[in-house]
Amino acid sequence: MKNKNLSWFAALLVFALLLWCTAATPGKIADPSTYTCAVYSTIFSLLPPVIAIVLALNTKEVYTSLLVGIASGALLYANGNLELAINTLFFNEDGGMVAKLSDSSNVGILIFLVMLGILVALMNKAGGSAAFGRWASTHIHSRAGAQFSTLLLGVMIFVDDYFNCLTVGSVMRPVTDRQKVSRAKLAYLIDATAAPVCIIAPVSSWAAAVTSSVPEGSGINGFTMFLRTIPYNYYAVLTIVMSLFLIFTGTDFGSMKLNEDNAKKGDLFTTEDRPYGNDVDDGTDTCGHVADLIAPVLVLIAACIFGMIYTGGFFEGVDFVTAFADCNASAGLVLGSSIALLFTFVFYRVRSVMTFQDFAACIPEGFKAMVSPMLILSLAWTLSGMTGLLGAKYYVANLLNGSASALQYMLPVIIFLVAVFLAFATGTSWGTFSILIPIVCHAFPEGEMLVISIAACLSGAVCGDHCSPISDTTIMASAGAHCSHVNHVSTQLPYAITAASCAAVCYVITGIAQAFLGANGSLFTSLILLAVAIVVELAVLNVIRLRTKKTKQA
Repeated sequence: MKNKNLSWFAALLVFALLLWCTAATPGKIADPSTYTCAVYSTIFSLLPPVIAIVLALNTKEVYTSLLVGIASGALLYANGNLELAINTLFFNEDGGMVAKLSDSSNVGILIFLVMLGILVALMNKAGGSAAFGRWASTHIHSRAGAQFSTLLLGVMIFVDDYFNCLTVGSVMRPVTDRQKVSRAKLAYLIDATAAPVCIIAPVSSWAAAVTSSVPEGSGINGFTMFLRTIPYNYYAVLTIVMSLFLIFTGTDFGSMKLNEDNAKKGDLFTTEDRPYGNDVDDGTDTCGHVADLIAPVLVLIAACIFGMIYTGGFFEGVDFVTAFADCNASAGLVLGSSIALLFTFVFYRVRSVMTFQDFAACIPEGFKAMVSPMLILSLAWTLSGMTGLLGAKYYVANLLNGSASALQYMLPVIIFLVAVFLAFATGTSWGTFSILIPIVCHAFPEGEMLVISIAACLSGAVCGDHCSPISDTTIMASAGAHCSHVNHVSTQLPYAITAASCAAVCYVITGIAQAFLGANGSLFTSLILLAVAIVVELAVLNVIRLRTKKTKQA
């Protein structure tokens, strides 16, 4: 009772303070171009995402946590003025919720999610998913086989991380369910083959984003630079290597081990929070065929690639690589998913596996299935907007700039850690490397250290994105696996931190090696250093595996 009274007293005190600030500060901004809040580009500008992340991990409730983070960001931007805070939260043109939801790229992603939700509902209704599950059960006879198939499919769908997350999840869920692989492990495998694969795939929306981030006039070919960074992109490569190690050795640790142990006993979820219900394939026979799943997925892949190069001007005479570099990924995915949806309707009608009424009924079902990730994405975008209004990216960039000259050969690991922190706090890897790459190009105009430093930036951005509970790919990996979002984040963190720690050590080794190599650094030396990085990680994972075995025996 005493604690309750103290809580009420604290709440009233905060409200009274906000009323005082509202009375003492202006409720409108006279000149938005010159306005800066009191905490602009200071350490306090990172407070909103920190609040949201800490609350989400502690309360296991992501919606309220994100809202609290957004509200705190709006209040900081408004210097405590309630009127200005409310207007900022909803209507600010640079970071408000309405602005984020009126952005064509963001709306395109939401439409893409709806299209994929409808496609998944159609494939389930037609029996394609169940048929694929039955077919896979005759060819995949182990948990390791189911997990490896998930990893392989994720690597094959390298075009875009959004597309990867939802497609791999919808195709592999019946297979992993039958082999008693937990939904948390499925979500990890999906996430581990989304951004980490896209960032080392030359033909992907991520390669296009990196290429466009290289500043004009720097004298650097963005696409060639991207290719050179691949061997130095330690986090992405080590995440894939780690996934293979975990699959074939059967090693699990941290909270993932509890989820996997429960899955072996029949509980695929572990958590009480099941946002998609108990959607486990019960093995009942349906009239569907494997082709009812494979054909729409293949058309979806081909149509999305077509959509991307179409928006990049491929059919107007631009070459394939340039078309990918200049594509509008959001518009391309919408175009591709709409073509796939139309094909699926015609294909199912021709095969007589679905009536028009069944097709119409799947539209609201697919939309409802995507409400949770759409809501989380909308809130995450708004939180990112609030963080941008507070100048958090400039605060972090200034920290990096200040250390560039003093610690030249330690810069790769510094860049990596800064990029991890920035991407984790803001939930966006693209925004992270678009800020840091120009700084890196300024610090190292040419040479192998430029390649290494850009690779460290990309690697750290993917790592932070992979770990962050407010990252869009993390959200969609949860949606693709039909897994509790907070459970996915908490089970994935120990694995991501292990790979990140190995990557950080390897960037220290690479920086020191470059100090000795100087101008002699080349593709050959980068491959040797990559081999060293893989050996370091395998050694760490073997130590973890042996300790896990000892703990189990004890």
